Amino acid sequence: MHEHAERLAGSLVTADLELEREFEARLADSSRLAFRVAFSVLRQREDAEDVAQEAFAKAYRSFNQLRDRTRFRAWLVRMTWRMALDRQRSKRRRSVHELPVGDGAVDPVVEARLHARLDTADLVAARERAGHLWKAIETLPEKLRLVVVLAGIEGHDLREVSALLDVPEGTVKSRLFQARKQLKERLSWMVTDTKG
Repeated sequence: MHEHAERLAGSLVTADLELEREFEARLADSSRLAFRVAFSVLRQREDAEDVAQEAFAKAYRSFNQLRDRTRFRAWLVRMTWRMALDRQRSKRRRSVHELPVGDGAVDPVVEARLHARLDTADLVAARERAGHLWKAIETLPEKLRLVVVLAGIEGHDLREVSALLDVPEGTVKSRLFQARKQLKERLSWMVTDTKG
C-alpha cells in the first residue's frame, strides 16, 4: 500500500514540476507583452509593473486550469488588460487623475529610441506629440484601444492580434480601421498646427 502511495506522490511531484516548467517557458515568452499591455492602460511604469506581476501570479495560480495552453498569451493579455483597467478605475475613484501633456509619460522603449536619435528640442517636441497621441488613445473605447496597442504599438500582425484577442481577423481589421479613423479625427489639429 505504501509503495502505491509513494508512486502516486512521485508522479504528482513530477507532473507539478513539468507544469511549472511549462508555465515558466510560456511566461518568459509573454512577460514583456503583459507589461506593455498594462503600460498602455496605466501610463505609469511602476503601476504597469505591479499589474504585470499580479497578472503573472494570478496566471501561475490558475495555469493548471487552463485547458488550451497554446492560448496562454491571449489569456495573459486579456487578464492583464482587465487588471490594468480595474487598477485605473480604482485610482480614478480615489482621485481625479489627469495626465498633463509632456509630463514624461512616454513609453520607455519609445523614449529610449528617441534619445538615441534626437536632439533636445526634437525630443521635447516628440514627447509632446507622444503625450497627445496617448491621450487620444486613452479616449478610445477599450476594444479599439487594445487593438491599437497590440497592432500599432506592439507591432503584432492582424493574425497575431486575432489570436491574442480570440476574435476573427475581420473584427481586428474593422476595429483597427475605426480606431485609426477616430485617432485621425482627434489629432487632425496637430497636422494643421505643424503646417501653419
